[in-house]
Amino acid sequence: QGRILEKTGLCSQITFGRYVRQGRKLGVDPKLFIQDLQFNKVPVRVYKPKGTSDGRRRGIIFFHGGGWVFGSLDTYEKVCRYLSRESDSVVVSVQYRLAPEHKYPAAYEDCLDVTVNFMKNTEDYGVDPASVIVCGDSAGGNLAAAVSQTLAGRPNLPRLRAQILIYPGLQALDFNLPSYHQNRGVPLLFRERAAFFALQYLNGHALHMQEVLEGSHIPPDMRLKYRKWVSPDNIPEKFKVRGVKPLRPTDFIAEVYETVKRFCEPNLCPLLAEDAVVLQLPETFILTCEYDVLRDDGLLYKKRLEDNGVQVTWYHLEDGFHGIISLYDYCGFSFPSGKRGLDSVVSFLKSL
Repeated sequence: QGRILEKTGLCSQITFGRYVRQGRKLGVDPKLFIQDLQFNKVPVRVYKPKGTSDGRRRGIIFFHGGGWVFGSLDTYEKVCRYLSRESDSVVVSVQYRLAPEHKYPAAYEDCLDVTVNFMKNTEDYGVDPASVIVCGDSAGGNLAAAVSQTLAGRPNLPRLRAQILIYPGLQALDFNLPSYHQNRGVPLLFRERAAFFALQYLNGHALHMQEVLEGSHIPPDMRLKYRKWVSPDNIPEKFKVRGVKPLRPTDFIAEVYETVKRFCEPNLCPLLAEDAVVLQLPETFILTCEYDVLRDDGLLYKKRLEDNGVQVTWYHLEDGFHGIISLYDYCGFSFPSGKRGLDSVVSFLKSL
């Protein structure tokens, strides 16, 4: 549909996608105070439970998904309300700048700014400074992981209590991991779209998408360097049962690498952070879905964290697909496994 409109010049695919995905304004929530504010010029929406609390609450900073291109405070309104109500937490939902109008690192910088700002002012929201959690789904999971890494060694701030990564996208080196082949045509995220979004975020356009999908955008020596972290060998065998065929390596194309070399920055691809950073990360919750091209990004990061002694709670939706959490109570329909996934996040929060 978006393509047709783009071809006829009515509007771009992205504008159409944003229109379709805009959330509806919801009425008042009897259990929550909801307020739109700005932290450092970044729009946020703060959800605060109305009930009294024994002590200070935990605070959740939420970064929405949508490939860095879509999504808004309204799109994730129901999810944020649910998290705030069910876990009795203050939730700060972040309206970071979107690509392609605002390229990397704009979204990351907005998320980092809001997090630091909130951590310095937790008492204004009745939040315990030792109980701040970053949380995000998909592109938001990418941003949460990047923010968490940046803050890992910061001496002047309280340590993050945890990070919650819901089917995060964590690398753009290899679009040929087993989950990329098994689920290449599974909605809501096709293999091509994953590369399209990553390129929109990085460059503001999707030129060289084909070369990136084939893997000719990364020099052989770098591929070798990162192989210890980004490799099918690190994925448990049971995830390779569904058809996976190894790809012939393609030739490296230097001029493509020139346009995408920032893919090797951990702020963009957190799976590539050095061990010295990874071992300082807080307790982590990772949710993966079986029918999701990004499944293996989550599995690889889980292994990296565990190898570095970080405590990981992993929840795998055997019947889940990418984006299932954002469809919670969406236009009146909901998937039972999406609700299970959301409840697994709530029970992790309550365990902290």
